[in-house]
Amino acid sequence: MEAIVSIIMGSTSDLPVMEKAAKFLDEMEIPFEMNALSAHRTPKEVEEFAANAKGRGIKVIIAAAGMAAALPGVIAAGTTLPVIGVPIKGMLDGLDAMLSIIQMPPGIPVATVGVNGAQNAAILAVEMIALSDPQVAKKLENFKAGLKDKIVKANAELASVEYRFKVN
Repeated sequence: MEAIVSIIMGSTSDLPVMEKAAKFLDEMEIPFEMNALSAHRTPKEVEEFAANAKGRGIKVIIAAAGMAAALPGVIAAGTTLPVIGVPIKGMLDGLDAMLSIIQMPPGIPVATVGVNGAQNAAILAVEMIALSDPQVAKKLENFKAGLKDKIVKANAELASVEYRFKVN
């Protein structure tokens, strides 16, 4: 089994956030790899990773970073693969990281999810893969249908909650 999605984080302190992406990819049966690389502490390794990811079969990269949040952009600069940035909450509640990731120069896009939005990053990666993989597309359809079912169930439960002035 070869990885088709790569989850990269600036340090292992990001794992509690990024494990949500890993769990979703696992649930969807998408082979992935997970590594720590730092744009500032291991710049040569980041450059090598970005340059070689496509040749290793990676189709989408999910890159998480906090504070200066350079990692997603540095990776995007070195590859033609889609990169999804996950800003990690730290200083300024993650706003600093989010702004660093979304403010990329023309020609170096990084798709960006919300602060600590690792699961959404994984869902977006699966949506990209589903464009050319009917089996993955079906799993994604089932997942999305499950989201609807949760809301329908929640509304049914809310209907049984009584208040004096509640009319539904």
